[in-house]
Amino acid sequence: MTKSKEIKTNAMRILESMKIPFSQYTYECGEFVDGLQIADKLSLPREKVYKTLVTRGNSRNYFVFVIPVEQELDLKKAARSVGEKSVEMIHVKEINAVTGYIRGGCTAVGMRKQYVTRIDESARQMEAIIVSGGRSGSQIELAPKDLATASGAEFADVVKH
Repeated sequence: MTKSKEIKTNAMRILESMKIPFSQYTYECGEFVDGLQIADKLSLPREKVYKTLVTRGNSRNYFVFVIPVEQELDLKKAARSVGEKSVEMIHVKEINAVTGYIRGGCTAVGMRKQYVTRIDESARQMEAIIVSGGRSGSQIELAPKDLATASGAEFADVVKH
């Protein structure tokens, strides 16, 4: 089997340096595609695919939330989980300056700074979840506890039910 040259992202290098196992999926990506389209494009079960969202609290600090692609972030629960009065989504144009990643390639591992991060508790029931690999066209599959370790995250109930 021939292996094409893998393009390693910062997130992948960090996982490797921490000896955290992961699988990589790649796909052609001309423009932004959302998590549901990625799951369908790669024939992955949607419930295993998680998206990474970045918010700003009323304290002006940034917070990262990793939630299932089919779910919506509950801003009140999210704020409570990080000890804030409120949080709001940051504007798309701020993503790169805040995280070092671009929209569609944002992952909780290896951001420009270590932000307080919460992974939705639904991930705890999963053997593995799939998140962005750190660039458009790349997804990584890993155990939720390993994602928590690599991103300094805790688990919390942060989605709308």
